[in-house]
Amino acid sequence: NVTASYPDHIWGIDITYIRLQQGWMYLVAILDWYSRYVVSWALDQTLELPFVLDAVDRALQLARPEIINSDQGSHFTSPHYLDRFLAVGAQISMDGRGRALDNIFTERLWRSVKYEEVYLNDYAIPRQARQGLTRYFDFYNNDRLHQALGYLTPADLYLAGETMLTNGTNGNERTERPLTNDNLSILC
Repeated sequence: NVTASYPDHIWGIDITYIRLQQGWMYLVAILDWYSRYVVSWALDQTLELPFVLDAVDRALQLARPEIINSDQGSHFTSPHYLDRFLAVGAQISMDGRGRALDNIFTERLWRSVKYEEVYLNDYAIPRQARQGLTRYFDFYNNDRLHQALGYLTPADLYLAGETMLTNGTNGNERTERPLTNDNLSILC
């Protein structure tokens, strides 16, 4: 029952599957709950711990959350995973068993990813999935306006934090600023 009040206050992490023509890939994403900004993500053909740790390590190079929320899956209860967040002072929060709504922002991200990218494309090989998701997450963070964010993009809110909302933006305007690879999420 905690509300995210600023960027990097609460992050959510989750894993979903991505269908290929023959087989599956697994996608992990770390989402800033305040801004809906995808801080990091990784895609792999196996559901092993290293791809999750890769996404975590890249996210922690960018920022440090106060709270990290996940389900109670084996990846997120692993000492290797937990130690990374505890080392930077993050509080660990885990959903109740069978309570997907506890991580509702990340679940909503999966719906957007699948309906706006994955289901519209028929990925034949992993490279196509990786290229499509790279384009999609760039669009999602930098160009996709969110009604819940006052028609700002996740990057607008994540990079500006609370100052944007207190410096004259009425919630219906989009503040233009140059965005570079140096201040965007680290992508695969």
